[in-house]
Amino acid sequence: MEKKRIVIALGGNAMLKRGEVLSAENQQRNINMVAALIKSIESDYDITLVHGNGPQVGLLALQNAAYDAVPAYPLDNLVAQTQGMLGYMLMEALTAEGMQDVSCLLTRVEVSGNDPAFAEPTKYIGPVYSPDQQAELERQYGWQMKQDGQYVRRVVASPKPIQVLEASTVVSLLEQGNTVVCGGGGGMPVVYNQNGYKGVEAVIDKDLVAAMLAEQIGADHLMILTDADAVYQHWGTPQQKALRDVTISQLRPFATPDGAMGPKAEAVIQFVERTGQVAFIGALQDVEKILVGEKGTCIRPACTHAPAEALAV
Repeated sequence: MEKKRIVIALGGNAMLKRGEVLSAENQQRNINMVAALIKSIESDYDITLVHGNGPQVGLLALQNAAYDAVPAYPLDNLVAQTQGMLGYMLMEALTAEGMQDVSCLLTRVEVSGNDPAFAEPTKYIGPVYSPDQQAELERQYGWQMKQDGQYVRRVVASPKPIQVLEASTVVSLLEQGNTVVCGGGGGMPVVYNQNGYKGVEAVIDKDLVAAMLAEQIGADHLMILTDADAVYQHWGTPQQKALRDVTISQLRPFATPDGAMGPKAEAVIQFVERTGQVAFIGALQDVEKILVGEKGTCIRPACTHAPAEALAV
């Protein structure tokens, strides 16, 4: 049976649990668990992995700023570094699980230099801090900080992706039988001018990049894996209910910028709307059950509403 093509976006929790020390050992342990779950669907899918990098790129920026003998590297350079580091760790873990021909591809993503996000940074990066540290961090490093739950974190610009520049290379690698790790941290953000592409200070949302890439490479499915085991209606109330099978119109109320599910809902709506294919949101540990409709949330175009079990291979 011919394999289907799937793009999987791994949330930051796949690399590091909230509150864990950002050590290589902790990250590799988490990534090893990711690899075992990805291996479980390899026989049925050609897999492209996109991953987050918020804690890692934030730590690099912090280390960068601490050594003031050298000018700090720009964020696009730091994103490239995290792509290499986390891509290497994923490759090691996937091949240890017995997966062959795993490739890591440094990935640039075009954005607009006029994107309004540059005037209003919203993307969290780096570790969390207590609110009483905010003023000193802003003074010392010139960062912008915002509330993140009971903590504060650094925020940077997060422009919308226009296109993944290496999408055709991803297709070539998949056609050669590779599992591809790419678009880490949303890719290196670049703008186009008369001299070609140039990196900019930003971090692109990795879920939106995964949706863009899935569209560009003709993927059958987009899957966003996160902390939540599904999209919930009336979340946090006695009436909360997991949504198992929805259309894009039913999911649209969840695509709000002020909620944790907002960017993920926006990403899957974009993919389903533009391609007519099916997307999923769910928890990492449920990856197999999500694909057969037993866990997670399945998102379909308005024109089709077949049983989720029909997706099983």
